[in-house]
Amino acid sequence: MQRIAGIEALHSLIGQELGTSPWLNIDQARIQAFADATDDHQWIHLDQARAKQQSPFGTTIAHGFLTLSMLPYLNQQIFALDNISATINYGMNRVRFTAPVPSGANIRTRVTLTAVEPQGDQGVRATFETHIEIEGQDRPACIAEHLAVFLK
Repeated sequence: MQRIAGIEALHSLIGQELGTSPWLNIDQARIQAFADATDDHQWIHLDQARAKQQSPFGTTIAHGFLTLSMLPYLNQQIFALDNISATINYGMNRVRFTAPVPSGANIRTRVTLTAVEPQGDQGVRATFETHIEIEGQDRPACIAEHLAVFLK
């Protein structure tokens, strides 16, 4: 994990890839738990027999929002910003789900810092381009422009 000394040091990393996270397995139990938490029980995520027969993917797939929800955890494995009081998820500018994540696949994030802007006098708002990659596949599962506020 890369440690960044503080907000001033963050500015020097604009335009740079910060790294990749370790792989994380998205198994059927995680997909089921997400379905239960969100009440999204669509068969393509949960019914393994039907998915094998009827899905174009030949297996169940993770919810797109499950994949996206792993972004904060995975990104925390890449870098930590020191000398701040808090990190706040500010949202997304753009999210695209470009490939399905099959049950049992491994995913990771690849993060590039694209901007750092003042957020009042209390901190900065950083913009990250994040690719959620699927092990063994060329096409990422998701490409997202993620925003975070770092408070002094």
